[in-house]
Amino acid sequence: MATTPPSAHLDEDVPQNEGSKLKTFISILRKFIGVADLAAVRFSLPSQLLEPTPNLEYWNYLDNPSAFAAIGTSDEPLDRMLEVLRFWFTKDLKYVKGKPCKPYNSCLGEFFRCNWEAEDNAPRIDTKSLVASSSGNASSASSVKSAKNGGGDPRTASSLSVVQSATNPTGPTVRISYLTEQTSHHPPVSAFYVSCPEKGLHARGFDQISAKFTGTAIKVSPGEHNLGIFITLERRNNETYQLKHPAAHLGGILRGSLSVSVGDYAYVTCPQTKLKAILHYIEDGWLGRAQNKVEGVIFKYDPDKDDKTRIKDVPDSDVVARLGGAWKDRVVFTLGPKPLDSHPPEKQITIIDLNPLNVAPKSVPPKEKQAENESLTLWGGVTDAILSKQFSKATNVKIELEERQREKARERERNNETWKPVFFDQATDKRGTPDLTDKGRQVLERAQKGDWSLEGII
Repeated sequence: MATTPPSAHLDEDVPQNEGSKLKTFISILRKFIGVADLAAVRFSLPSQLLEPTPNLEYWNYLDNPSAFAAIGTSDEPLDRMLEVLRFWFTKDLKYVKGKPCKPYNSCLGEFFRCNWEAEDNAPRIDTKSLVASSSGNASSASSVKSAKNGGGDPRTASSLSVVQSATNPTGPTVRISYLTEQTSHHPPVSAFYVSCPEKGLHARGFDQISAKFTGTAIKVSPGEHNLGIFITLERRNNETYQLKHPAAHLGGILRGSLSVSVGDYAYVTCPQTKLKAILHYIEDGWLGRAQNKVEGVIFKYDPDKDDKTRIKDVPDSDVVARLGGAWKDRVVFTLGPKPLDSHPPEKQITIIDLNPLNVAPKSVPPKEKQAENESLTLWGGVTDAILSKQFSKATNVKIELEERQREKARERERNNETWKPVFFDQATDKRGTPDLTDKGRQVLERAQKGDWSLEGII
């Protein structure tokens, strides 16, 4: 249950600059040093410290929907793994291009839905052509787009990176629909489902984080119900990829400049193709500029004996590709087991270049088509007050909203009622793959048609 806002001696209607906001934030965080999981405490921050965005809207992975829509295009298993990794490196654009922020805590039963019109223009990944090209048949490498870099970085000699999503696309587009619901309050867990029927593609999972303040940084890890993103290629015999998140750190608190860093391992596995990727996010040292380095390997593995967790554990004989670069900048890959830097620049292919990319726009239901517990409507009063700098009003509206949720919980307890999600079959599960209810399927089917009506559903 959320606590009342900690006392921070804050005159809420006097706008604060970023430095003052950070000092207030630190003074609140200090009260929680040693608390095992900040996310479970769900403490309530003063409205001046909040980003006027609902949590369910903020936490999605389609920052570049074109990268998602391109998954499953290739007929080769290695190429499909590279398509998945290209998407993986775009999912955190919000942190690369924006500042870390604290959105609203989600309420039980709150939901959010939207569409993306993804441009169907991602470069085709064809590693066989790359091999043929290196053997002298340059014309067969037509799938590799030339990308000249004015900065002279040789690693951009060839690129398979996606491009920036246009606000008003003029070329062919693919519609991607998204639905997420807060399915548990203790612990805070939400379920999500991404649907792209035109490409025979869907993704799902549970979002839950565990957070701990160490005194200098906040460590954010996947919660016990967050087993990653599960992407299924329906037209390839339901080939499924599990993408496991690494832990991250929100640092720069004492310097007064918040930033996200990662020093952990991430894993992508596909039991059907028997390919696995290990990504090692290398932690930056205390001194010097942040490098945000990542190195990775794609290799053949045995799904029944999945015991390789570090790159050094993988024998060269199993390696099919290596990756390296900066996850906030540019990542390249090379084919075969040789160390990446031993390859000449023309054989280091850019899988993603984040520099020209920004978070893609989404389409949301018009206000009159939204339910009262739909995120943008539920938090609308708080958002309006924050945007108009009426922070005391925003905090009061927020407290009233949270108290209504607590009263609903007390009423369920008095009536011995168990709350059940509307759009998903289960609040949590050990598989990490939530199933849609009939109502959830109807919402996504209508969204695919551009129909935001909830009549007859809820």
